[in-house]
Amino acid sequence: MWFPGCGRLAEDFADDLESSAATSDGLFRVARDGVCQILTPRDRRVDLVVFEGKTLASVRSALGPAALYPLLDDVYEAPAQAVLMDLDGTSVRSERFWTWIIERAVAALMGDPRFTLAVNDAPFVSGHSVSEHLQYCIDKYCPGRSLEDARQHYFSITRHEMAEIAAGHGRVEAFEPAPGLKDFLLALKAHRVKIGLVTSGLREKAWPEILAAFRQLDMGDPLDFYDAIITAGERLTRGQTGTLGELASKPHPWLYAETAYVGLGLAHEQRGRVVGLEDSGAGVVSIRLAGFAAVGIAGGNIEASGMRPLLRAYCSDLAAALPVVLGR
Repeated sequence: MWFPGCGRLAEDFADDLESSAATSDGLFRVARDGVCQILTPRDRRVDLVVFEGKTLASVRSALGPAALYPLLDDVYEAPAQAVLMDLDGTSVRSERFWTWIIERAVAALMGDPRFTLAVNDAPFVSGHSVSEHLQYCIDKYCPGRSLEDARQHYFSITRHEMAEIAAGHGRVEAFEPAPGLKDFLLALKAHRVKIGLVTSGLREKAWPEILAAFRQLDMGDPLDFYDAIITAGERLTRGQTGTLGELASKPHPWLYAETAYVGLGLAHEQRGRVVGLEDSGAGVVSIRLAGFAAVGIAGGNIEASGMRPLLRAYCSDLAAALPVVLGR
């Protein structure tokens, strides 16, 4: 199988993409208006609409209409001038904690303290925005319930748990640096590579994570280390404010695009020297739709989501990713 923006797929990835007759919203159909084929990954969060010379990605949203973006070719050439890094899972191990918060919020919404998420919920409750995670759970487990009520439960539980963690109680194991994070970051700095940190999480959940990781690694203030930090709704680069909200989070391209083009001040012509690192399928799509090459880090939901075909490389950890980034 071959299509623009991705190239020829290895046989190992044949089962990751399912051929569809039409996109989920019915806007595109095979053999109509020049559509050659429509491919849908396992998590069904995006439809790849393939034409003769281009591929459009129709990104679905639990909160609104689909959005269309071109899938550009991966033109990366090492060594990198800039690396864009995901937070949860890639830089800091915290996905289980935030999935547990989603689970507790839905349990509170349902009035059922025994509620638990199913194993196959994993691709839909990580990597996207809080609101999309909650809307997915509402649609599946308690249709008709209010998203705003679910959000209130979520943030109430989050504030309580974060206060407990800050006081040295509760789930003190919630946030820990990913294996090899310090060595990886220092190696990039040694090669004068710009580093942007990117997350779909809101500031109130994202900032304590990276701060806790840097404290454990004795690396000082993250704001003094990273060249840009972008969260859903706010840019944390010193002296700047942000613009993005949850409707534009991963798998939309804007968090990664803003980090590169605004936070790091890169030009579009430099995209071939930029690479993004992710452990989630939504993040992989976000990087690729922003126009950059994507390197997957094992341990997240990339394989479950069916997004491996979009990767330049799939690495066991950050140490294994470093040669891909630096070309050594």
